[in-house]
Amino acid sequence: MEFLFTPVFINIIWVGAAFIFGFVVRQVGLPPMIGFLLAGFSLNCMGLTEGSLALDSIADMGVMLLLFTVGLKLDIRGLAKPEIWAGTTVHCLLSVLFFGLVIMGAGTLGCSMLAGLDMAQAALAGFALSFSSTIFAIKILEDKGELSSAHANLAIGVLIMQDIIAVVFITLSKGQFPSLWALGLPVFLLAVRPMLMFFIDRAGHGEMLTLAGFFTAIVVGATTFHLVGMKADLGALILGVLVSSHPRASELAKALYSFKDMFLVGFFFQIGLVALPHWTHLFVALGLVVVLVVKSGLFFFIFTRFRVRARTSFLATLSLSNYSEFGLIVASIAGSKGWLGSDWLLIIALALTISFIIASPLNLQAGSLYDSIAPMLRRFENVRSRERAGIHLGEACFLVLGMGRIGTVAYDSMREKYGDDRVMGIDQDAKLVERLRESGRQVIHADVSDQEFWRRVRLGNVKLVMLAIPTLSTSLFVIKQLKALSYSGKITAIAEFDDEAQILSEAGADSVYNVLAEAGAGYAFHICQTLNEGQCPCERV
Repeated sequence: MEFLFTPVFINIIWVGAAFIFGFVVRQVGLPPMIGFLLAGFSLNCMGLTEGSLALDSIADMGVMLLLFTVGLKLDIRGLAKPEIWAGTTVHCLLSVLFFGLVIMGAGTLGCSMLAGLDMAQAALAGFALSFSSTIFAIKILEDKGELSSAHANLAIGVLIMQDIIAVVFITLSKGQFPSLWALGLPVFLLAVRPMLMFFIDRAGHGEMLTLAGFFTAIVVGATTFHLVGMKADLGALILGVLVSSHPRASELAKALYSFKDMFLVGFFFQIGLVALPHWTHLFVALGLVVVLVVKSGLFFFIFTRFRVRARTSFLATLSLSNYSEFGLIVASIAGSKGWLGSDWLLIIALALTISFIIASPLNLQAGSLYDSIAPMLRRFENVRSRERAGIHLGEACFLVLGMGRIGTVAYDSMREKYGDDRVMGIDQDAKLVERLRESGRQVIHADVSDQEFWRRVRLGNVKLVMLAIPTLSTSLFVIKQLKALSYSGKITAIAEFDDEAQILSEAGADSVYNVLAEAGAGYAFHICQTLNEGQCPCERV
């Protein structure tokens, strides 16, 4: 019995609860992160909060690795777009004003927990609520395979701008400005970049490559920024951008994938362990979740004013429709300095959790949700931003959707056999499309998960559509759209697992290539092609 409720026992309970809650939530179609949040709150209610696992360190590590991998794929030039830097600034100001007025009004109308706050305190609380969660948004976009999409670039750009605003607030609130050494950061980063590129180039493909990612993100990035008084998370992101041009950047991101996901379990689990809330905290948090609709509406309205398409604006808005873990930092700093009461830490933690729970299924169904209300949303769209012309594929007979590694190889194989003008590729990653075009390939920049694309595309002579798309839901959507267009040609798709291959076949794919199971067959075919068009070297001539 002495073992019960010891730190070691509580560690076991933590790991078991995280798995069970995450597993159950996964079975009902929600992201496991919701289960981790609920596990944390459940154990908090039972008083099981005194384990020995360093959750703070685990969570920080997960956040740094996540931002580093985002930096590996980030187009930093996009931050210069007015819809990002100006849109974020305008949204922050309007959100602070709105939330401040709501909090003051609720206090005046009799909400005891909000009564007695002056305008400065209400504005500070509004500032904490104006941010969106970087971790949640990126995790959702990554799980959906949309990190390279236009709406992901827009959402991530806004989140980075919010991070910059957060750095300014933390600096001013603590009265600790970055040291003069921070001025030398650009020089240091440019000087250390060749060394980091050398390490990544020579690290091999095993554990040393993974360790090179940890070294770059945490030792060089996060630690350096922290030492000069800057935000450590921002350092990890910047270092990701710094080495993103390396040919092995994509491989490095994949090497860190499982570690990042494991560490992020600690981040979401930890939120539930912040403190034990009361019903009054829950009541205020629910009210904040209700008015979250206005915060989201402001994002959509501002994006469309900057001539962003309604669909892109809507999907980016859904990614940002939540409260941020940064609100917990603001509440903690404000509480320590006596600017806000300690209740705000609990209120924001609850509002954050509930917003995640509500936003998760909405984001998973974002495309179909937009399609159902598209006519209404397009009324807010600037007419000059709309592309109404049809998308013509020329004389192409073969259409490759998804120009990643598999798609590009498929494209090149078909082009070599049938000619340049017979093959067309489509991808949502603007940078990738630009590189492929420079190499002489015919590639269109478009999002095949956008129903507007399927209204505009003209399939013409296309006889074979090759789906080289990594996400099952997008492949199923494409098959559905092709059937709706009465497409009579053949459809092929890729899958990583047998159950996914079965689903694609049942949906209408004529052939499904299991990229893992059939790799050996592909290798054998390649050898036969190499060895004198299929002649076995053991055959007697």
